[in-house]
Amino acid sequence: MRNYKIEQKQEKESIGRLRGFIAGVASGVTKLTVGHPFDTIKVRLQNSGLDGRFSGPLHCLKTTIQKEGFRALYKGASPPLVGWVFMDSLMLGSLHNYRLLLQRNDPTIKLNLFQHALAGAGAGWTVSIIATPIEQIKTRLQVQYDQSTKVYSGPIDCARKLIRNNGIPGLWIGFIGTLAFRSWFCVLWGSYEVYSRWLRRYNMNEMMVNFLAGGLSANTFWCVSFPVDSVKNRFMTQPDVKPLHFPNLRSIARHMYQTEGINGFYRGFLPCILRSFPTNASAILVFETTMRFLKDF
Repeated sequence: MRNYKIEQKQEKESIGRLRGFIAGVASGVTKLTVGHPFDTIKVRLQNSGLDGRFSGPLHCLKTTIQKEGFRALYKGASPPLVGWVFMDSLMLGSLHNYRLLLQRNDPTIKLNLFQHALAGAGAGWTVSIIATPIEQIKTRLQVQYDQSTKVYSGPIDCARKLIRNNGIPGLWIGFIGTLAFRSWFCVLWGSYEVYSRWLRRYNMNEMMVNFLAGGLSANTFWCVSFPVDSVKNRFMTQPDVKPLHFPNLRSIARHMYQTEGINGFYRGFLPCILRSFPTNASAILVFETTMRFLKDF
């Protein structure tokens, strides 16, 4: 009887560790559906520099739809469709397990804000491993505006050409930038806990708490991390030639500052913030709801 109880407990703990990964799949699908059109506008503005292609987010949206059709807003969606499922599964699954680790596998232990932020940073570092090639392919496809700028016929062609020119490591060009950007997940998940505690004071429904705290924490995250994301994306989408025109993140950040000033680091910020709240609020709501649903199994 005792062995059966021990085995039952171990099985329950194993299932508990998998909950975050399963819930992350649902979150990834939600994030793509709601957020990818905003992301396309953001990436195009970040990479437009001073070429005058777009005067702002609305002009970018209008021009994109007029010249390329509505489907152009989902350019590069195939990598994140698969990628966001994998990324959110790994990110949220590892977040859940880092929390369990800090709780010493006792869910009744309440983590402090620093521990929530630490678990968030750990999740960001972990997911950077698969996020780098996915984001590189996505952003390269998103900045193909017409036949004159078209280099890749699709995600597989993009990956094949990157590997042909640089070997397998070519898919991880920009890894340091991804790592630096996703280190800010400490702010995302630390502030999520702050907002959640604050909202619960008003006796809100838990689903409403998840939605509002998810949106607010995402906006907080982007306010502090956006310049790093801009540098990372500009570095990833530069022409794949040898030697690279900008060999490292510092060189491209210096060039952006010298030619565009501080504003260069915030191109595309408006569509990013507009996307951030509904996308992440919905994704985190789906994640938390799925976690509660799976808790009963």
